[in-house]
Formats: sequence, structure tokens, C-alpha cells
Amino acid sequence: MSKTYDSNHVASVLELLASRICHDIISPVGAINNGIEFMREMGEDAGDEALDLIAYSAEQSASKLAAFRMAYGAGGRDPNMKPEDVQKAFSALIKGEGKISQTWDPYGNLGPNSDDKPLPPAYCKMLMCSLMLAMECLPKGGYISVRPAMGDDSGHTSVIAEGEGATVRDNVEEAMAQKIEPDDLDPRLVHPYAIGVLADSYGYNLSIKSQADARIEFLLNCPKKETVAPEE
Repeated sequence: MSKTYDSNHVASVLELLASRICHDIISPVGAINNGIEFMREMGEDAGDEALDLIAYSAEQSASKLAAFRMAYGAGGRDPNMKPEDVQKAFSALIKGEGKISQTWDPYGNLGPNSDDKPLPPAYCKMLMCSLMLAMECLPKGGYISVRPAMGDDSGHTSVIAEGEGATVRDNVEEAMAQKIEPDDLDPRLVHPYAIGVLADSYGYNLSIKSQADARIEFLLNCPKKETVAPEE
């Protein structure tokens, strides 16, 4: 059963989430403006360096917007969205820094689609959210993989972050479980908190299954597809 939320708390979370998104996007957008100003000042002498800066920053801005739209926007629950769309969007997101790679087959068995079963509603949204959380666990870079949860035949998904210094930041797990009061959140924790709220609203549960040296495993418990009895 979904939790209920006080309207003031909802407003506080929305404001923090907007701050977080704007913070992540303002840097590449600012770099675009800097490149344009440089070209205006230098004219033909600006050379390819300014164009490269603008192109790189525009690509970064677009990739972040696409990822945020999929994770937080209504488009993420589009039933026509596929895991390959998630992988493509996430690949663009991690391309900029070049420290993180993803190693998983978007056309293969991810857990809930075993035996050719359809994916549950909003699965791609929650998968993108899980990947973004895994990315934040790899400050020095590494690999992210997606696979069916081991030893679990109920159709759940594991998202694994592996790399030197892999760690879960303080209070992230509590924020995911909404064990932190919204008034005590900050932009650093609003992302996992909002993801926990989204998971709850769509019938998922996202948790940290294990933490080991250089390895963090997230478990995405998926809702069971309701079966309809055939008419007699």
C-alpha cells in the first residue's frame, strides 16, 4: 500500500528536487554560454576549441535532461519504452566523464521479463533511477551491470556497481526507504528519497542488497503482474 504524504512535505521535496536538477544542468549550460561569449570576443581567432566546448557542453546538457526526464517525468512510464532506450540514455549520461561503463544486455533476461513475460508498468523508469543511484556509488569510476536477482525466481532485478572505492554515501539508504523527514533532506539526498517515493507509488521496492569491498548491489523488487481469471 502506498504511503500518504503531507502537502508541505511534498512541496519541500519538489523544491529540493528542482534544485538538484538545476544544479546538475547549470554547469554545462553555463559552459555553452562561456563558449559563445568567447567566440564573440575572439571572432575567427576563437578556433575549434570554443566549438568543441560548446558541442561537449550541449551534449552533456541533453544527456542529463533525457535521463532526468526518464527518471522523473511522465515519459518514463510510457509502455512503449524499452530497456534498450534506458541503456542508450544512460550511456549518453556517463559518456561525458568517461569513468563509468555499463555491461548488460538490454535485450536479455533482466528478471521480470523471464519466460518472455512483459515488463511491469514503469519498469524502465525505475531501471533508470536504479542506474543513476549506482552511478553515484562510483566516485572513481567502474562498471555497472543489470541482471536477474540471483537465487530469486520471483522476477526481480539486481543493479550492481563495481569499482575502486565503490561506496554508498551517508544516509542514502535511509533516504531511499523514506526514513528521513523531508524537512531534514538536502539536495544531496533528495534524489534517493524521490526515487523511493516513485518506487512506492508504482509498487516497486528499491533497496541495497549488499555492500562489499568495491561492490554495491541494488535490488529492484518488481510488482507481480496481476492475473485475470478467464471467463467461464
